[in-house]
Amino acid sequence: REPAMISLHSLGLLGEHDFTLYEGATKEEIEKHWEWLEKTVMRTLSVFDSNEDITSFVQGKIRGLIAEEGKSSLVNEEDPEKFREARLRFEKWFGLPEKEKLVTYYSCSYWRGRVPCQGWLYLSTNFLSFYSFLLGSEVKFVVSWDEIWKLEKTSTVILTESIHVSARGEDHYFSMFLHLNETFLLMEQLADYAIKRFFDKETFEGDPALSDPLQITKRGVETRARSEQFRAFFRLPREENLLEVHESFLWVPFSHFNTLGKICVSENYLCFASQDGSQCYVIIPIREVIGVEKPDNANKAVTMCVRGKRAVRFSEVRDFERFASRIRSRCGVLASPQHGAAGEVSTDVCRSLMEHFEENPEEEALMVGQKGSSKTVSTEALMTVFHPQDAENLDPKMLKEKMKEQSWNIHFAEYGRGMSMFRTKKTRDLIVRGVPEGLRGELWLLFSGAVNDMATHLGYYSELVEQSMGTCTLATDEIERDLHRSLPEHPAFQSDTGISALRRVLTAYAYRNPKIGYCQAMNILTSVLLLYAKEEEAFWLLVAVCERMLPDYFNRRIIGKRTVLFPSCSD
Repeated sequence: REPAMISLHSLGLLGEHDFTLYEGATKEEIEKHWEWLEKTVMRTLSVFDSNEDITSFVQGKIRGLIAEEGKSSLVNEEDPEKFREARLRFEKWFGLPEKEKLVTYYSCSYWRGRVPCQGWLYLSTNFLSFYSFLLGSEVKFVVSWDEIWKLEKTSTVILTESIHVSARGEDHYFSMFLHLNETFLLMEQLADYAIKRFFDKETFEGDPALSDPLQITKRGVETRARSEQFRAFFRLPREENLLEVHESFLWVPFSHFNTLGKICVSENYLCFASQDGSQCYVIIPIREVIGVEKPDNANKAVTMCVRGKRAVRFSEVRDFERFASRIRSRCGVLASPQHGAAGEVSTDVCRSLMEHFEENPEEEALMVGQKGSSKTVSTEALMTVFHPQDAENLDPKMLKEKMKEQSWNIHFAEYGRGMSMFRTKKTRDLIVRGVPEGLRGELWLLFSGAVNDMATHLGYYSELVEQSMGTCTLATDEIERDLHRSLPEHPAFQSDTGISALRRVLTAYAYRNPKIGYCQAMNILTSVLLLYAKEEEAFWLLVAVCERMLPDYFNRRIIGKRTVLFPSCSD
């Protein structure tokens, strides 16, 4: 039996078009839902002033309905029987190798010009495939993930939300997904895996979750993608994985109000980002939590005492007692031996702990992870040794630097200082204006996330220096050739102090990461880092740049040509 439907026939500048407005099993079903639309949507449209506002409102309503419908459909997507049937169709239609594993599939529309073609999109470990058979017309194609050169979410006049795939000189557009963002995330991850397999086979094969197709599942890919986004947003070490997400309010002391956002918890960090993503966010290493107050049942609130005379309060946390218990237990595991385990404390005890760290700042410095350094390791930034500042005789440039530094000190007083400071749009604006020389080492460490690597690898750099000292490899030969080409005009690198520090950092990194070893321009980068940061800090900054911020930049498998431009140290 043909389904009943309401259609709109349009005669316009673009020609004749038919749009299906509603489709149902019976006419009565359509009339029932059309009546609901008239009551809940159409009567409200008169309050809007423009067509754009009306369109935005209706789209929001439809998305809300889809989201509600999606809650029940999620169960069906995990149905083993349906997935088995889909896998059999996938194998029958596309004739791919037997080892090819189907990860997931979606119902969607594929656009051929202005005409949509309803069918099924199949995502497997190595291919993106589409199949449709309507009114005797078959549409079928397969695209390998490593052939895709553009993958993006797009919006046009006809397609408000779609996924655009470019491969082999052809453009493909897919729309009408129930969960477009989820679909795009999976496609992005599978395409990323293909590129990694092609360019970095060694790392790919060393990860069982990627190298073995049987280990690649929809849930696994989604979990991995969320963890990668979490680490990238908060600049966390690559060992961290997103474990829990809680919606809550955070008390923002400098604005005197609660802001809605999400708490993200990993193995060693508790992070918060406000709902708009830009208002403010906070990163709290669990090693810095010195106590958790008794939960406030009235407001479902959890308050934590953090080193640096700080208290962080989350309210309206759904499972607040369990959340407080989990944080308290993790604090006990990660607490430093000097201070014992952090447990449930009263407000007075929390305040006294803050006062203790205020009166003993040398203990607070432990949160950065400082440990007795090797005697061979330089403990001062080279700029402080070779360009000491004269506080009494300041030229215009130095005066400008002092004004920038004062702005940052005011910012620290208001928003906090250190790893758990509140990071806001104002913080970003200060960075854009330029980081003053006196704070570059500290702020580079903080905002690159290198401070976290340093804090969790106590004594690691000193051990690397001792182990790599005296080694003779291709990398060390190249390093020796480039040492005296590194900012040769700067007095710091006309002395043995600067050259020796540069040698130790580059050799230690080549020993740590033989896959990269040493590449040209790493000496220039490290020289600049050594001017503003201590030697161990410069090493961890180099790690952050090479392995997290620009993971494919310094690489022996260079494709094409790269031009490296560094600003003058006098800029």
